[in-house]
Amino acid sequence: MKNIIILIGFTIFASSLFAQGTKTIVLNPPDITRGLPVMKALSLRASAKEFDTTRINLQDLSDLLWASNGVNRPETGKRTAPSAINAQDIDVYVSMKSGMYLYEAKKHLLELIVDGDYRNFIADKQENVAKAPLICLLVSDISRFVSGKDSLKLVWAAEDAGIVSQNISLFCASVGFATRPRASMNLQKLREILKLKDSQHLMLNNPVSYKKD
Repeated sequence: MKNIIILIGFTIFASSLFAQGTKTIVLNPPDITRGLPVMKALSLRASAKEFDTTRINLQDLSDLLWASNGVNRPETGKRTAPSAINAQDIDVYVSMKSGMYLYEAKKHLLELIVDGDYRNFIADKQENVAKAPLICLLVSDISRFVSGKDSLKLVWAAEDAGIVSQNISLFCASVGFATRPRASMNLQKLREILKLKDSQHLMLNNPVSYKKD
């Protein structure tokens, strides 16, 4: 009976973290012991066509974001994903039913950017993508590159976004989640929603869910 009460309490608490209007979601420390060996994960990596609608729990969300582009060397602030000239230009936004959040890697938390469900603008014409409980949206701020012409910075941005997206794909393959890298989205509408600067560019997105039965 006591265990049931604890489980119910945890469920209510976890649900409150994703409630409309929650300004900050403090993430759990990443579980770096979980998942399959990298070669096995590579053998299972695939782009999903269908997505489950079950909400991703807090630990899974924490591990996913840390794997995507989290800080793995606190003493230097360097990340799980490399970036050109260590610009750390890629920001990971998370779109959920409750709102659009920005992953603050150094603090390992999510900050609310805007209330509301905007997954349909990321899904664009692929309506099934909007069913995923969360979508990671990768944005490059090319102003963080300290040298190079904008044309070169955009090449670096594309490379860096691809690496972060692959981190997401490998994590999902390792723990049995569904994802796929995508470039399609409503760029103009998302720029308006996120109030992006001219130097910020929408690069890729990864819908993420548990595997659909």
